[in-house]
Amino acid sequence: MTSEHSPELAARAAQQHIVVVGGGIGGLVAARECAKVGMRVTVLEASDALGGSIRSAELDGIVVDVGAESFATRGGHVRALVDELGLAEAVVPPQGGAAWLSGIPDAPDAPLPVGSLLGIPANPFQEDVRRIIGWRGAWRAYVDRLRPPLTVGHERSLGKLVGSRMGARVRDRLVAPVTAGVYSADPDDVDTDVAAPGLNAALTRIGSLSGAIGLLAAERKGTAPGAAVLGLAGGMGRLVDALRADLIAYGADVRTGTAVTRLDRAGDGWTVEIEPPADENPDAPAVTSLHATGVIVATAEPSARRLIDAHVAGLGDAGAAPEIEIVTLLLDAPELDATPRGSGVLTVPGSHTAKALTHSTAKWGWLRDAAAGRHLVRVSFGSQGEPAATATLDDDAAAALALSEASALLGVSLHPNQLLAAHRARHVQAQPSSLIGATERRAAVRTAVKAITGLAVVGAWVAGTGLAQVIPDAVAEADRLRGDLLWD
Repeated sequence: MTSEHSPELAARAAQQHIVVVGGGIGGLVAARECAKVGMRVTVLEASDALGGSIRSAELDGIVVDVGAESFATRGGHVRALVDELGLAEAVVPPQGGAAWLSGIPDAPDAPLPVGSLLGIPANPFQEDVRRIIGWRGAWRAYVDRLRPPLTVGHERSLGKLVGSRMGARVRDRLVAPVTAGVYSADPDDVDTDVAAPGLNAALTRIGSLSGAIGLLAAERKGTAPGAAVLGLAGGMGRLVDALRADLIAYGADVRTGTAVTRLDRAGDGWTVEIEPPADENPDAPAVTSLHATGVIVATAEPSARRLIDAHVAGLGDAGAAPEIEIVTLLLDAPELDATPRGSGVLTVPGSHTAKALTHSTAKWGWLRDAAAGRHLVRVSFGSQGEPAATATLDDDAAAALALSEASALLGVSLHPNQLLAAHRARHVQAQPSSLIGATERRAAVRTAVKAITGLAVVGAWVAGTGLAQVIPDAVAEADRLRGDLLWD
């Protein structure tokens, strides 16, 4: 953009009104991208809080994350935003040591092996691997190195690849707990090329799966140091607060408790119909509306599809979204001072009702300081195709089940009188981008939406789960919409 065009573009930007439907991270980031070039922006969030998958709660005076608690460092996009928002000094790495694995058939709980990728070991005879899969599993996995290279081929399913090359014990005892904990998915449904980029190519080069894992590990050496994830001292809610403050500084109108019921085309723009909160004057009109030159839909998939279905052809079928519940426990439990299971525990599918546990006060030093001798533990339930075991329970029963699971997973005996407070959060998680077919479904949605002038869609259901995918996607979509509106 040359300087002589700047006044004209600035004037054109000021004439735009962008309505962002949804105040999750994707919506807030997209709104900020539009507001910072001078566009008038209104953010409408149906719930009473911004943030979407980033949620905070207070347990006995301690503010804790009850949604996303960290961000992946890959790509550097999240860290760049954190730095832009003045939160660089709040960035902290996780602590507490390696996570453990629980529910191993005929074997005690054990630390997850080091040097693996998605649970796939480079050396099946490594002691921490053999402890989990046994001698029988180690020898079966070693057969992978003896198979002729011509039998390798290209396998899209991660579970089928691991099972055929290294056997059921590696797949079920090492890989399945990781894919369930990270993607809420069975390894057979995980796309190898998405979850482990370069693995199939390395397998073709080396001729064995364990050798391919070793090659990828060697290639990762020399890359940027640091943990795969980072957090924020004070909680990830600080990112939401900073985004809101930035939007307000840019003059954006940010509203919570404001549900959008319908989108309609209005000439070259849009009419956004809004349902006022239930506690407003009963004599007020049932529906109000805003006129927008552009709309960014940033809600979860079901509500997004309801809003855009009448305007966008070729969206394809909706993906199945797992319902996850996270129960956070505040405990008076000195027996956890020694962090008996490191930073947390993953479970072998079918062995426990919980899929994972995070020992939050072991993992995050700032939270340990805030807890002042008490302990915070997050217990996660539910995965793809499997409803959360807590789904039909009331809050007290859900907390009791989480306490029972925490006792089993942490290897200590926790009693109800040690439970000081509990919080339960339910998340409808977007279909993981690593699932087979998810990439094609998202591409179809993107193509269909781009054909509609003045419309953009952001969020995990089109970008993939995790801030490292949602944030750069929201920036790119907002940039595309800005370009459509500002350039003839």
